[in-house]
Amino acid sequence: MRFSSLRPYATASMQRRTSAGLVRHHRAIVRGVARSGVVQRCRYNSSLSLQRDKQYSGGRELHVRDVPLPSSSQVAQVSPLQQYYKLVESGTLRTDDHQERIIKKLQRLHNDLVRYEPPNISHTPASNSLISRLFTRQLGASPVVSVENVPKGLYLYGDVGTGKTMLMDLFYNTLPPHIKRKRRVHFHAFMIDVHKRVHAMKAKLGARGGDPIEPVARDLAQEAYVLCFDEFQVTDIADAMVLRQLFEKLIHYGVVCVITSNRHPDELYKNGIQRQSFIPCIELLKERLEVTDLDSGTDYRRIPRTLSHVYYDPITPENRAEFDKIFKAFTSHADEPLVRNRKLHVWGREILVPESTDSVAKFNFLDLCGKPMSAADYIEITKNFGTIFVTDVPKMSLSQKDMARRFITFIDACYESKTKLFVLSEAPIYQIFSDDPNAKGSEISDHMRSVMDDLGLSSDIIGTSSMFTGDEELFAFARCCSRLVQMGSKEWAETAGAR
Repeated sequence: MRFSSLRPYATASMQRRTSAGLVRHHRAIVRGVARSGVVQRCRYNSSLSLQRDKQYSGGRELHVRDVPLPSSSQVAQVSPLQQYYKLVESGTLRTDDHQERIIKKLQRLHNDLVRYEPPNISHTPASNSLISRLFTRQLGASPVVSVENVPKGLYLYGDVGTGKTMLMDLFYNTLPPHIKRKRRVHFHAFMIDVHKRVHAMKAKLGARGGDPIEPVARDLAQEAYVLCFDEFQVTDIADAMVLRQLFEKLIHYGVVCVITSNRHPDELYKNGIQRQSFIPCIELLKERLEVTDLDSGTDYRRIPRTLSHVYYDPITPENRAEFDKIFKAFTSHADEPLVRNRKLHVWGREILVPESTDSVAKFNFLDLCGKPMSAADYIEITKNFGTIFVTDVPKMSLSQKDMARRFITFIDACYESKTKLFVLSEAPIYQIFSDDPNAKGSEISDHMRSVMDDLGLSSDIIGTSSMFTGDEELFAFARCCSRLVQMGSKEWAETAGAR
């Protein structure tokens, strides 16, 4: 690879610190590309946003991800249905009957929220006094608002790539302008925030205790009475036990939820520890949210993608030299000096970043996944660095299952923050969890085959893996492979990495 071929990748990471002269040069390049007819129009009917458009590409296939939705200020006076039709009319979206059906349900909720008057919730500071604890229990026993007066939310589930996130974002960005108390958040990040708040509240309540969920729910409701959760899933018993109480109290405080998920509520936390205790939360979701599926006629995941050279294997001196050359290209800027052992702080703990600039970081796999790390750690890393290099990723076996789980969590964080990722691995990145194809009993189970089919994956790409068991683990593994495929595409490499 010639050094000059690295410039398109480095451009996104340098964007915020580019001089005015380079900005003009970049714009000239963009205008030249537009005149050549390479990209003139992009359509996005899903969060993957992969749409063929040969009419405007000279017969070539184009795939564009995450075309930004209009901001709230741009569409403040427009309803979800009006905005959807506007995007279809402009050619930004293609007509999809299934998505239109969901938009009409979101329009119903939009209309309900226009008329809805949420309760005024005053902040009640927690203390360790007996009166405070008694008052907290009294608040928990008496709902602030009658549940019947709270608009029914929406729980939207369906396969990856069918447009759930795009539709929820369209709804969120067209909320009436008078709704200031609103929040749109990825569910994983929301639960990290909740656990932080619960931990802090327990410390305030002291040794004699009290209910920490009540004041946390109250504070959340005070901050936002419209909550939009993306990618709702429950895989952890700690989350399951908190959610059971939290949702009930949020609804009693007049909070309206819109949720996207890959699973029907009845499939949440399936086979989880003490699942019976989580059943009331599932029933509450089904009672207070309209549950609907997005069975789109178009599968955006199966449209072919042009792969980019961001994954290198095996680990040879030649590949390592090429990998280091790319890293040097990203970090050889005078205004962003290379720092060794930079420290990030998460929940009072330190994360050491071996090599980094203000926007680019490089980790050895063991530094990233060989020690106890949580989703909060990976979210903090991807929040700080738009481009991440990971070296020496091994082919993992059952004895390295903990590292495999951490790597999956890391990939999820990279995907959600749209991080540009470069990997040097022992085996093809999609096959680092795979069994030896010649080993006895390496056939794919019917359930795994079904999951892979749902995600548009082929066994030729990812092989088979006996490392993961249970519905949630299998799904997380297959989804990770699906995301790695997408993050290796040319479109991702050209658009990811901005912070």
